[in-house]
Amino acid sequence: MRFFIMILSFVRFFFYSFIAVAACCSIIFTFLIFTAAKDLPKLPQPLSRIIEIPQTEIYAATGEMLISLGGRDSVPLARVSTDFINAVLATEDHRFFEHHGINKLRTIKALFITLFKPGKIQGASTITQQLAKNLFFSFEQSYLRKFKELLVALQIETTCSKREILHTYINQIYFGAGAQGVEKASQVFFGKFAGDLSLGEAAMLAGLPKSPTRYNPYKHYKRALKRREIVLKRMVDVGYITELAAKQALITRPELYSKYADSRTGSYFLDALINRLIKKYGEEVVFHGGIKVFSTIDSKLQAAAEESMENGLAGLDKIIGLTKEKLPKPQGALVAVDTASGAVKAMVGGRNYYTTEFNRAVNSRRQPGSGFKPFLYYTALEKLGMHGATPLIDSPVKIEIKGAPDWSPRNFEKRNAGKMILKRALTHSVNTIAAKLVEKTGPEAVIRTAKLCGIKSPLENVYSVALGTSGVTCLEMASAFATFAAGGVRHEPFLIWRVEDSFGRVIEEHIVQEKKVLDPETAFQVVDMMRSVIKRGSGRSVRRGGFMRPAAGKTGTTDNYNDAWFTAFTPSLSTSVWTGFDKKRRLKTSYNVGITGGRSAAPIWTDFMKKALAGQPERNFPIPGGIRFEKADAVTGCPAVEDDAEKIFEIPLKENQTLLRGEE
Repeated sequence: MRFFIMILSFVRFFFYSFIAVAACCSIIFTFLIFTAAKDLPKLPQPLSRIIEIPQTEIYAATGEMLISLGGRDSVPLARVSTDFINAVLATEDHRFFEHHGINKLRTIKALFITLFKPGKIQGASTITQQLAKNLFFSFEQSYLRKFKELLVALQIETTCSKREILHTYINQIYFGAGAQGVEKASQVFFGKFAGDLSLGEAAMLAGLPKSPTRYNPYKHYKRALKRREIVLKRMVDVGYITELAAKQALITRPELYSKYADSRTGSYFLDALINRLIKKYGEEVVFHGGIKVFSTIDSKLQAAAEESMENGLAGLDKIIGLTKEKLPKPQGALVAVDTASGAVKAMVGGRNYYTTEFNRAVNSRRQPGSGFKPFLYYTALEKLGMHGATPLIDSPVKIEIKGAPDWSPRNFEKRNAGKMILKRALTHSVNTIAAKLVEKTGPEAVIRTAKLCGIKSPLENVYSVALGTSGVTCLEMASAFATFAAGGVRHEPFLIWRVEDSFGRVIEEHIVQEKKVLDPETAFQVVDMMRSVIKRGSGRSVRRGGFMRPAAGKTGTTDNYNDAWFTAFTPSLSTSVWTGFDKKRRLKTSYNVGITGGRSAAPIWTDFMKKALAGQPERNFPIPGGIRFEKADAVTGCPAVEDDAEKIFEIPLKENQTLLRGEE
């Protein structure tokens, strides 16, 4: 009897618990409906007006519009290939004509992912729900927004026919390469009307919206074919085509339209900016949202950078002796960064965008060679208490490394000059002295300095890192050297000042933030050494090229001549230039002589900076209050006694620093 009573108690408990949970769910659901329904977007009449969302526009910092994204040509269903319509339905929503805006199985799966996988908010993604998304212009992902989308999807299904929904959907999908809607995509990829698509072409197009960048057939043709195979299999599975038709379509290789160039951005900078937008907001917002993007690019500087790169590489071709068109040609990259904010003012990622869209300015890590030494010299001055007149010996060096061969770097000229001061050593890029410095500081300290300045690429913890044996990007070098130009203040490089939604509301705005990462007096001492590089060292070609403004920088050439750099700055603009072959190959003249950064990259830098700063007032590097100058002997570091400019260096000293006296 007790057992029966106990069972009855349990049943009552669970029954009332169920009633309570059901009541709570009903209350919550009712609350959600009333909360969400208050500010649901109004459905346009007719529904196809969703397609009329304004295009995304990207502007230069100087005000002119650079490009608009998302333009489309609406086409009725009757003028669209049946194969394409079936391919889209099979891939995106094969129960489209059966459900009422919500796929129950998909919804349960999406709810499970949303609730039990933290950080992931998943939608059920019927065609109707995807359309509903386009009526929302707040870009956050939230449970309430997903619920609102569901309500709007139900509203669409109630007020519109299936054909109207399908017509609107296929005319607003983004396919990549600037193509919005099926008609534009058919023209861009195949040069034909949407009604003339073959099964193979239709299936390829239908596979692109899942990830327009990843499956772009102009960049990833094999990947696009693999995706098409999945689409064709889905079409067979749901009964739209036979297996024989699918096999015949798989045999075909769609021929892409040769005039595709018009659909690309034509700009390495714009590609980088759009990729950044997609990463943050997603392709739907970038290409459907009608946002306005105000970039950092200066149109005048960008045009100058492209012209300087073109002319510079043409000159390099002549030095190398390239006469045959089919021979591989050297490439180049350039990035210019505003030293006061970190704004990227110009970017060139290669010789010709339409030949190769690979952006070497941000995606290619190449060894900077001696261009990395300023980070070493700052570390030595900071950690070892040295200054520009500290003498060291330029002599053969051998550093023992546990478990590896000894490291014995040699000077570029393959000879040693004996005793000299640090400023002279950096001016003439003496490797043996750099090796002795990194032996004293340790590579970890040099890496720390480089990271503080803005180098983000992985740096190998070895002594040779101080001589630039770890790959970095042009953007990193320009940005990191800008830290020296700004007196030790770090600004993160950025491409976008502001983003507005289609209603003009600001959804992103860059606020310039400064972070003091280097001692300003020590940073100025390194800047002073880099000024000497341009005045009397490996960067002398800058002055010979006619650029006479105050500037500081460093050349970089790898031992094998695979990479040649010049990174330098004025008080307002920091620019890095790299030259070399994509597939590592020596830069050498027709007489088999290696080409240095001072000969290949520095002339490009010089030509660009002359154009970029034309008409601007000349500025000197600000001198920190605690700095004084004394003239030192280039060999001993003692106060100069001769009046020979070649043997004298002017040295900036801190209050607690002095020159050597006699034989100290």
